[in-house]
This record gives sequence, C-alpha cells and structure tokens, in this order.
Amino acid sequence: MQRTLPPAGALTVMLVAEESAGLRVLRRVTDAGHRVAAVLTTPDRRTGAGIASAAQELGLTLMPSEHVRDPALADRIREWDVDLLLNVHSLFVVHRDVVRAPRIGSFNLHPGPLPEYAGLNAPSWAIANGESRHAVTVHWMEAEIDTGAIAYEAAFEITDADTGLSLSVKCIEHGIGLIERLLEDTAAGAETIPARPQDLSRRRYYGREAPDGGRMRWDRPARRVVDLVRACNYDPFPSPWGRPRSGLGSREIEILKAARTSEATHAPPGTVGRVDDDGALVAAEDEWVLLKSLALPGEPAVSPAALLQEGARLGDWTHASVDT
Repeated sequence: MQRTLPPAGALTVMLVAEESAGLRVLRRVTDAGHRVAAVLTTPDRRTGAGIASAAQELGLTLMPSEHVRDPALADRIREWDVDLLLNVHSLFVVHRDVVRAPRIGSFNLHPGPLPEYAGLNAPSWAIANGESRHAVTVHWMEAEIDTGAIAYEAAFEITDADTGLSLSVKCIEHGIGLIERLLEDTAAGAETIPARPQDLSRRRYYGREAPDGGRMRWDRPARRVVDLVRACNYDPFPSPWGRPRSGLGSREIEILKAARTSEATHAPPGTVGRVDDDGALVAAEDEWVLLKSLALPGEPAVSPAALLQEGARLGDWTHASVDT
C-alpha cells in the first residue's frame, strides 16, 4: 500500500474536490509548495465554480470530476507521476484502476466516523440519530466506498444547537487539519502514514434518502422530532434532505425551526395545542414541541399562526416527503 517518496520529498497531488472544503484543501496544498497535477471538479455547480476559478488562476490543469470513473485516467496519473490523489467532498465513485494509480495512494476526506457512518450526509444522520459526538476521517481509498484503512480521525462534540450546516462546518474545520497532517507525514516519508483497518462488522452505510423519506413522525419522542428539523437545516444553503414535511389536511407544510419544551403531553401525536406569537405547540410522543417557523412548499417562511389552529391534527397527509 505504502511506497517511498522520491528524494526531493515534494509531492505531486491530484485533487478531486467540490465545495468550500475542496477550495480550502487546494489552497493548503499549493501554499505548502506541493505541485498539483490536475484539479477535477464540477464547474457548473455554484460551489464547484470557486474551485475551478482558483485552479485556472493558478494555471492548473482542470478536468471534470466525472473523469474519475474512467480507467484511462489511471494512465495519466502514472504519466504525471502523481504521488497522492485527494478526494474532498466529490461524490463520484472512483474507478478501482484510478484509486491504485498514484505512487503512494489515494485518500478520501469523509465527514463522519468510520465504519459507523459510511455513505452520504453523515453529519445530518448523526444529528437525526441523536448522537452526542461526531468525527471526520481521512482514509485510504479502495474500490469499495468508505472501506479503506483509516489514516487520521478527529472527534468532536455535537451540541443541541448544531444543525446539519454547523456540524458540516465542524467537519471541514477538523478535516482540513487532517489533510495537513497527511501532507506533512507523507513529505517526511510515506511509511509514516497510519493505516488502521476498519472493523467492517460495525459498518453502517447511509444512502441519499432522509429518515422516513423526510416525513415527520409525531409518534416519536420530542427529541427525535427536533433533531430531524436540526439535521435538515442548512440555511441559508439548500439542504441535501430538503425540509421535513407533515400533513395538514389535504396540504403539506414544511417545518423550518422547532424546539423542545419539556412540557409533558397526553394528547394524540400531531395534535396542535396552543398557538400564539411564540409559535405553535404540537404533541409528540412524550412532550409538546414548539414549532417556530413553517412554510408551504416553495414559499417563504411564515409564523405557525398563519397556518395552524389549535385542535388541528398534523401528520395525515399520506404523500408528504422530502425532495432529494
């Protein structure tokens, strides 16, 4: 797996990257004096455009991210004497020949602990699952998704105030530090890069869909209700899960902000209680949940008082789901 660096010690890196994390890694690699053989990104995305522009300003070779699926890219990697391939928030599955082509190895920055949170949207899943801690991982890449040996990991707390966005930002902040450690260790000698095998018996893979398709389950504890709202919250950016939805008669509503009250209730789940300027109380399994902001699909946020009345019942709309 590990091979020796050339005597000069300078690295040649191929970067496959999206979003602000990818742009920050590009800057770290170039600021450290390493050579970037090529940057693979998605220029037509808002977040990808920043990486593409930065690569062009630096005079770097720019390629579409989807080229990682083409085994022919492996020949170019060998031709360019690439030491490391770094995959940062790109969702294209890298062809096994491409993974194996760099002289030292290919590495992925994964926004979750492995093997427990393999797959997509790990920060949102961690919040929705009620976790109190999370982690970001840099691992050796293999042909299979998120199965390679762990090189570096950083763990940190999930607070009750965290949202899908804020936890993702924490992953980026800690993840950049892990990439810097990888570059430093590799420059010192490839044999210093850790490679701790994953216990794949503990592996759990998460796909693109939100829990319950994004439909709010009022028959669950209030904590789970509020956690799902937080997990879906990426404001002001689009959420990968959309917004949690619930039925209101023949309509659906989107839940933007919610909080626990610690007020016990014996009302049937989904029952709307007091509605006032502070919001609307809705019964969960064990306590009232305070809804603070709602919306109709495709429309701006409104006060819950604009949509709900005391005594109404949420959750009867059988087609409610989150757009993905």
